[in-house]
Amino acid sequence: MKLGLVQMSVTDVPEHNLSEAVRLTREMAQQGADLVLLPEMFLCPYENSWFRRCAQPERGRIFQTLGEAAAGAGVYLAAGSFPEEDREGRLYNTGYVFDRQGRELARHRKMHLFDIQVEGGQCFRESDTFSPGDTYTVFDTEFGRMGLCICFDIRFPELFSLMVQAGARLVLVPAAFNRTTGPAHWDLVFRQRAVDGQCFTAGAAPARDPAAAYVSYGHSLVVSPWGEVIRRFGTGEQAEVVELDLRQTDAVRKQLPLLSARRTDLYETRWKKD
Repeated sequence: MKLGLVQMSVTDVPEHNLSEAVRLTREMAQQGADLVLLPEMFLCPYENSWFRRCAQPERGRIFQTLGEAAAGAGVYLAAGSFPEEDREGRLYNTGYVFDRQGRELARHRKMHLFDIQVEGGQCFRESDTFSPGDTYTVFDTEFGRMGLCICFDIRFPELFSLMVQAGARLVLVPAAFNRTTGPAHWDLVFRQRAVDGQCFTAGAAPARDPAAAYVSYGHSLVVSPWGEVIRRFGTGEQAEVVELDLRQTDAVRKQLPLLSARRTDLYETRWKKD
């Protein structure tokens, strides 16, 4: 499978950002991508004031435009995330996946909200604006089953365990780490979740804008089930096609049978809503 990994600049003009996302989806398709991954919050700056200002109705115009982009390019589109408001007025950090015909395959609402205060570093409270999602997300493609989560979700191995137990071979992560958490943990968590789940992980971040109120770390990447970084971007705008052999998950799981060795007689990760 060929993954189109997109690290795009996010401006304070949402319509421009949307147009760029559509253009880059088309460009990745022309380069042979089967699936395109956009960054977290590609529609607007990563600031609470912008989240409410750019909130979209559920499955509204932005949703329709992204579906049309997938269909027009003939690719699967994991369309990053953007602010979406439900009928009760709750706001979510929401990501959609569309199939090659532009039909909705999956919707993920960020489950773990980014509320941090690092001494001498980053302070942010996503929960001041967003409500948390309440389900994990997997979906099927012609290449096999995949998982989807958003940024801070990657720090919770229990969530990845659920997706892997459900059959995910690749987990897509639109994300926007910052210059405090990024240098410390970006590579580390993507590699560790890949090793934990013996699956591919792919993270797409916005390009870095030093003048922004929230500065993205950048460095979008793809990691193999063995924990090797296959591709890592720099900090600027970048979009490339990365070829993956998802059968590698089977080979790694056979050589190092972590999933079958789990002591479910002593401990278990399960979905409590079932």
